[in-house]
Amino acid sequence: MDSGLQTRAKHNKPVFGLLFFKRFAKLTGYMFPSWRSVQVLICILLLILGLLEQVVIFYIGNIPSKYYKVFGDRDMAGFREKTIMAVLLITAEAFIKASTLYLVSVLYIKWRGCINAKIHKLYFTDLVYYTVNMAGKIDNPDQRITQDLDRMCDNFSQIFAPIIIAPFTIAYYLYKSVQSTSYLGPVGVLSFFIVATVINKLLMSPVVHYVFRREKMEGNYRFKHMLLRANVESAAFYRSGEIEKFYTDQRLHRLLRTQHSLILRQYALNFSVNIFDYLGGILSYILLAFPIFNGDFDSVSPSDFSSLISANSFIFMYLINCFTRLIDLSLKAAEVAGNAHRVGELIEELQQVKDKQRTLNYVKDSHPPNPASEQVELTDINIDSQMTQKALTVSELTYAPPKSSDILCKNLTFQLEAGVNILVTGDSGCGKSSLLRVIAGLWPSTNGSVRFHEVVSPSKILFLPQKPYFTDGTLKQQVIYPLKETDHGSVSLDDETIHQYMELTGLQTLTERSLGLENYSSNDWYQELSPGEMQRLSFVRLFFHQPKFAVLDEATSQIGVDLERVLYSKCQELGITLMSVGHRKTLREFHQLELRLQGRGNWTIQPITDSIIS
Repeated sequence: MDSGLQTRAKHNKPVFGLLFFKRFAKLTGYMFPSWRSVQVLICILLLILGLLEQVVIFYIGNIPSKYYKVFGDRDMAGFREKTIMAVLLITAEAFIKASTLYLVSVLYIKWRGCINAKIHKLYFTDLVYYTVNMAGKIDNPDQRITQDLDRMCDNFSQIFAPIIIAPFTIAYYLYKSVQSTSYLGPVGVLSFFIVATVINKLLMSPVVHYVFRREKMEGNYRFKHMLLRANVESAAFYRSGEIEKFYTDQRLHRLLRTQHSLILRQYALNFSVNIFDYLGGILSYILLAFPIFNGDFDSVSPSDFSSLISANSFIFMYLINCFTRLIDLSLKAAEVAGNAHRVGELIEELQQVKDKQRTLNYVKDSHPPNPASEQVELTDINIDSQMTQKALTVSELTYAPPKSSDILCKNLTFQLEAGVNILVTGDSGCGKSSLLRVIAGLWPSTNGSVRFHEVVSPSKILFLPQKPYFTDGTLKQQVIYPLKETDHGSVSLDDETIHQYMELTGLQTLTERSLGLENYSSNDWYQELSPGEMQRLSFVRLFFHQPKFAVLDEATSQIGVDLERVLYSKCQELGITLMSVGHRKTLREFHQLELRLQGRGNWTIQPITDSIIS
């Protein structure tokens, strides 16, 4: 790695430093979207409860000194009065603590919701989700959105209330300690806290870094199990339990090594936190020793002296406790920082991808095309002269796989016009599916352009990818995808029509297995359906939407020839113009043009003379 990359990697290393504060400041902006938000109101309530709690704690802390006084004076009436007051104060403290915990939990939910909403807005914009998952710059985006964000919000909500209260309580008890021991007490406590903070800061950065690494390894380990679950049948045919165990164990061992490295660094931080906690416990007595041995309390009676020592020691102990509680938060803060780095890094990448996102070049035709400008002579094809609508125009297109210089096709030029079905053929690996990825905007082109004359939408241009996609939900939701049930009111297809399409595609048994269109909901239709059923259900989806144009990538490879003929005939009946990638010669009869990719950048496009002319 060159020095520039090393410097950049060191600068971006996830530690408790400037980069963390920059990222966390941005996340805080999402947590508190405005001054009038519920989150701000909750913070104000937490502050009020926190200050009220400090008042209650102050009086509770002075209870022992009051008992010393009444016991020393043998005051029975005073004893009853102090006991009733102590019970009331303790009840108030219990109410405040329960209310604080509730508000902190609500704050955690609000924070997670706000940041998730921001991430989802970026993630699901255009093809950002595709690019982020395919580029591989960010490991496990799904884990960062779900688990890492959840842990960050949860841990931060637990340390948030003590942090916002700390300045007020520290200022008050510093003032009270000045009254007790002049400036000796505050200076001693502040010096103690500064030393502890510096040491803990040095010990926190390695913890933050390994929290970041642990979450990455955790995601990799979980992904391996998820990958096997998603492809369990294919793996079972290979009897691949042993090799899968080997690779899964490898990821587990990497995770465990990272966790062990993390707990070693947490051990050092824990040691520091605990030693300063216990040193803080005797610091109050050390500070009180100076005025006592200096004779400041020599004239005080024994009972008053005991009460005074108890009250003053409480002030110092609570002041020290305020500082040590901040020190105790080091471990939680390190967890917050590690997860904040992962969430912040994801948001930065999503924003960069969104800013660079390629949008489909959509051009609305204002007049019919000039026949003289057509790239392919169509004199042998019987086309209705009124059919002049185009879906897209490909001009001088050159493309290659991402991060590769191997040109798949060079200077490709054609157009998809209503009524002219195009069959894309060629040997395996020549770039047929790659062409569809470039057209859809998933891959960048090396040169040339793709112009859309219709919007890519279910009713205009619909893509059927080689691997069908099914979401979680009912069978009907699979049919109407990518619309929601509330979106398709304008489509004049009722359940009876869907049933007819299910029967046409041979899926009536699937409807029976699913107890109807809306009575059964599955989280994994890939386990419910065979490959052939997936492709047939995709055609039901196509027939439901009835787009003007459809782009099919080997959409019938798992379907028999007879049913394939039925499906393509139905497309013709519904007036759907097709661009199909396929190998079977039986597809030729349903297409008017053949675009043959010959490899090494070469291609030809010519009429199919044995096609069925509508």
